[in-house]
Amino acid sequence: MRAPQEQIIHKAAWLYYVRGMRQEDIAEALGLSRATVINYLRRARDIGAVTIRVPAGLFRDDVLARRLEDRLGLEMVWVIPEGNGGSAADFSQAAGMVLLDLVRPDSLVGLAWGETVYGMVDALPMTEIPGLSVLQMCGNLGASFHYRPDYCTLEMARRLWAFGENLYAPLVLSSEPLAAALRAESTVRQQLERLRDCDLALFSVGSCGADSLVVRSGAVSADELAQLVRAGAVAQVNARMIGQDGAELDCAYNRRLVAMELDDLRRVPRRLCLVSGTHKVPALRAALAGGYVSHLVISGAVAAELARDLPEAHQAT
Repeated sequence: MRAPQEQIIHKAAWLYYVRGMRQEDIAEALGLSRATVINYLRRARDIGAVTIRVPAGLFRDDVLARRLEDRLGLEMVWVIPEGNGGSAADFSQAAGMVLLDLVRPDSLVGLAWGETVYGMVDALPMTEIPGLSVLQMCGNLGASFHYRPDYCTLEMARRLWAFGENLYAPLVLSSEPLAAALRAESTVRQQLERLRDCDLALFSVGSCGADSLVVRSGAVSADELAQLVRAGAVAQVNARMIGQDGAELDCAYNRRLVAMELDDLRRVPRRLCLVSGTHKVPALRAALAGGYVSHLVISGAVAAELARDLPEAHQAT
């Protein structure tokens, strides 16, 4: 039988990590001070009552990561191993660890959407970051997918005890005049302007293949996407179509969007992009060319694909 103090430690850990209660609420429920709760949570980790799992070999590819940083002009690159050293779940968990290292109290974090983004959000531990706000970077989809923009934003806010700000507008409107009118509405305009104050933006890149997420989610039809590809689209960043050089495509689809402007995204100080599948490498190259990425989390396979394009480092003699 556990000692009384050990039982309280386990109870505090259960309420915080499983039930998702705030530290001050736990203190009130257990008749403790907040400082005592903090000490108990630390003790719970020390005695193994709580295990925070970091993917094995997280920093195995440090040399490759540093080389990619130098050649691509990025501030930080994290390469997540695969095979016996990692899995899809490990990628999501590692990306979450990176996010927690980057986010700061009172930060404004812009969040995009998609399966990769939601996978990271879903792997985040319950962590309290004072004053944090999570802002939805684009309008919403009608389809009921767990990775749609509003779900991603609210779930990340829930896990980080943050204030979530949804953008209550459709992602794609039926006409350009309607989209322009909606973007000009006071509430929507203010929300889009507030995204300019973000100090961190989190997103993935979308491919333009027939099975692209924008097709599966109903944002565009397969025929519409095929037309956009013929017009030069190779990728999506925050749902906006871009060409191989990273420039936003001048097309009706982009003008029908309610989403953060790509020029505003470039101005965000830290722009964290997550890419795990090699089928997205052409899209990632376009996003890198456009200057939308400053921090990058990629799988080992994606890193190897990117490295093939890079010239060998000059050897001093």
